[in-house]
This record gives sequence, C-alpha cells and structure tokens, in this order.
Amino acid sequence: MEYSLVCPNLYAFSSSPAKKKLLLLGIMFLLWVYMLYSCVGYCSTMPSLVADSYRGKETGSAVGKRTENSRVDLMSRLLPKPQTWVDLEADYDEPSIRTAASRDLLNNEIEMDRTEDWDEMRGEQQRSPEPSAMSSFSNGSGSKKLPQAIIIGVKKGGTRALLEFLRVHPDIRAVGAEPHFFDRNYNNGLEWYRELMPKTLEGQITMEKTPSYFVTREAPARISAMSRDTKLIVVVRDPVTRAISDYTQTLSKKPDIPSFESLTFKNRTTGLIDTSWSAIQIGIYAKHLDNWLQYFPMGQILFVSGERLISDPAGELGRVQDFLGLKRIITDKHFYFNQTKGFPCLKKAEGSSKPHCLGKTKGRTHPNIDPEVVQRLRDFYRPFNMKFYQMTGHNFGWD
Repeated sequence: MEYSLVCPNLYAFSSSPAKKKLLLLGIMFLLWVYMLYSCVGYCSTMPSLVADSYRGKETGSAVGKRTENSRVDLMSRLLPKPQTWVDLEADYDEPSIRTAASRDLLNNEIEMDRTEDWDEMRGEQQRSPEPSAMSSFSNGSGSKKLPQAIIIGVKKGGTRALLEFLRVHPDIRAVGAEPHFFDRNYNNGLEWYRELMPKTLEGQITMEKTPSYFVTREAPARISAMSRDTKLIVVVRDPVTRAISDYTQTLSKKPDIPSFESLTFKNRTTGLIDTSWSAIQIGIYAKHLDNWLQYFPMGQILFVSGERLISDPAGELGRVQDFLGLKRIITDKHFYFNQTKGFPCLKKAEGSSKPHCLGKTKGRTHPNIDPEVVQRLRDFYRPFNMKFYQMTGHNFGWD
C-alpha cells in the first residue's frame, strides 16, 4: 500500500513538463560545474616554457625551462590586458686583431650581457604577482608564433625600457629575457626559437629584443630568411654617452678592467681611436645600418631616440605603436619621472597598486671621464653621425 502511494507521487512530479525542464537544467548545470572544475585543476599543473637567457653552444649548457604556475583572473586573460612589469670613415679602421687584454675584455663583456639577462629574468620572477587558480583555465589559449617585430639594438641605448613600456599594451606579447637566437643560438633552429615565444591570440603581436643583433653581421640575412616582413626597431643614443654607459656596465661586474681612457685609444699620444673595442664600434651606427639595408627597406626599420625615450616616453611610444599598426593605448598617463633614477617609470604596474621602475642594473652612475677624451670621441663620431642622420632622414642632435 505504501508503495502505491510513493510511486504515483514520483510519477506525478516527473510527468510535469515544467518540473522536467527544471530537473534537466539542474543536471546540466552540475555537469558544467564539474567539467570546469576538472579543467582548472588540469591546466594549473601544465608546464610552460619561459623565455629565459640561454648560455648557447659555447658554454655547453642545456636550454633552461621552468614550470609556470600562472594564476591571474580568468576574465583578464580572456580579455587581453597589459603584461606584468619587470622591474644605444674618416678615422675608422676595420676591427683588427686585438691585444690579449682586449680579447679578454670582449669575452667578459659577452658574459656580462648574459649575467645581466639572468638578473633581469630573476627580477621578473620575483616581481610577478601571485595569480588566481581560475586563470590557469585560459593559459592554453592562443599559440606560439615567430616574432613579427624585433628590437635589434642598440646595447645600452634604452632597449630594456622600451620593451617594458611596450608590454603595457594589451596587443603586445614579448619575451622577457634576450633569446640571442640570430647571433648565438641560430643552430638550434626556428622551432626552438618559436618555443621561447609567449602564446598570442589573434591580433596580438609577438616581440623580442636582443640588442646585439644590430652589430651582428649575419643577423639581417637570418631574420630576412625567417620573414621579410619582420618589423625592426633600433633604439639609438649619443654614441659617446652610450660607450661610457657600456663601460660602466662592464666595470660594475669586473672592477679590475683597464680605464676607459686606456681602452679608447690605440695610441693616446696620436689620439688614434681603438675601433676594435666593442664599446666604440657599436656606436658607428651608419656602418651597421648599411648591412641591414641590404636585406630590409628603410620603411621597415624604426629608429627610436634613447634621449627622447627619457624626456618624452609617451611621444616615442606613440611613434612605436603607429609603426606596429597598433592603437595608441600607452600615453602620458602611464608614466611619472623618477628623480632618483633619472628616467621615467610606470605609475602602476599590472597586478600591483604600486609604481614601478626598472631594476637596479639600470641607471648606474657613470664614472668621471677626462673631458679631452670625451671631446676626442665626439670629433671621431661626428662624420659617422652625419652619415647616419642622412641615411635615416632624422637629426638626433648628438653634435
């Protein structure tokens, strides 16, 4: 008798069309929640390659990898937002065989570049905000592409500042450390290079920066072989100031190197400049640009003023955004000038409520250089600067 009472009631409930729909919707909702939860748990454990600084074949070390436990808000990943902040022939002689001391210094400079890459990447890891678990669900979106734009130079010109400013733009995705693919790691192949890149969505631009490309003879042909449509950006700076900054970086890592003055001259008495020293050679921009123009038209190369990147960052970033075909999103409102550092910083970094500047390796105090040496260098660079102004159609005002 009890059975006959329960069954008709259950049948009556399930036979109601409205209640049937509610029951079906409830079951579908529970299934959707379960699938979403399962996907989040899976994605949060997925390893991802990080564009780290690689030692290259000459050091014989393996490619670095680390697991990225990204946890940012789900919607902020589905709707792209800015990336997290992390903290440049008159007297010219072709480089000749260097003295033993000079060769040692050149090797040290290469090692300094790598060490600084590692410093920057460590800083990026330390400053990354702790993301939320749900964000990992969207980490699998997008795909890795070869870069459509590369900052190719110049060392100590302001390339790190430019890259980090650009990473504020939601349509730019960039590798943090310098890949050095087209100069040191080319034998690893394009697929190895592609794996270093961050994932991008449709409409986003993949970028990287390696300043040594500008002075690497093989780099233009190699980049052209990858894609003739690659857009190139060169941050240039007064070559005298750039050389002193270059020396200052090396000095900070190796205090026992010779003085700037002794490295500048082959013979101090005759005043002959030692153009085999990389700090001097990099600043002969016209010579290096000649090599690039064999493979890329001038319209595909943008020259950014390192000086104006400090005095008017929004103006220079506007030119870069136009060059890349992007909407001008980075404006004056993003910057403030840090009097202590002596250069602009972000008012607010993504994922943080605090202002942020570049790391301690940027903005070093330059040593005092003999004014006569500085003037001799200005005289040396003047004809090259004039040629560079003529080639680019722009006077950078270094003389």
